[in-house]
Amino acid sequence: MIKVYTTPTCIYCHALMEWLDEQDIKYQEIDASGDPDITAVPVTEIGSERIVGFDRPAIKRALANEK
Repeated sequence: MIKVYTTPTCIYCHALMEWLDEQDIKYQEIDASGDPDITAVPVTEIGSERIVGFDRPAIKRALANEK
């Protein structure tokens, strides 16, 4: 399962989740507000890969590599 680390006020986090919903990609949202290891959001975790920011090409590549 894809994990998306977000904060409630992050507009890029919400844009990423809307895009994932539009693509019918299932994900688990995790609130990163209290996680000191997450210093920037959104962070998308696909398999062993972590993508910082709303980087559509990187997310698409990581998804293709997971199949």
